[in-house]
Amino acid sequence: MGMEARHVLVVVKHEGKWLVTRHSNRGIEFPGGKAEDGETIFDAAIRETIEETGVTISDLVKFAEYVVISNVTFCKAVFTGKVSSIEENPQLFETEGALWMTDEELDNCDELSFHMKDAGMAEIRKWVNAYAS
Repeated sequence: MGMEARHVLVVVKHEGKWLVTRHSNRGIEFPGGKAEDGETIFDAAIRETIEETGVTISDLVKFAEYVVISNVTFCKAVFTGKVSSIEENPQLFETEGALWMTDEELDNCDELSFHMKDAGMAEIRKWVNAYAS
């Protein structure tokens, strides 16, 4: 048994575009974050997506987990889902809110966070493409 995932990454494609946000320090990335005490990772995925983008997701599917090796090594669970509502003017504090990017825009983006250049990201996007279509 590996380490328990307490971090989440939410990779959603809606009407042909990826839901990303611009983090003030890291750049463009998929929404995500850390589960709070007593919170399930499913609840954390929904909450973080709302907090970072104003988008509410439903029909969550956890389809991957990976370990991030850094100063503090942690396990991240990767989710996808369906967009159920989009708040037009959300009050956001950590990010600039929802950005919707096509495959081409994401592939050619020079502001991607280091998380998005991860080797597994191409596989993650392939899986979500299959799920979303």
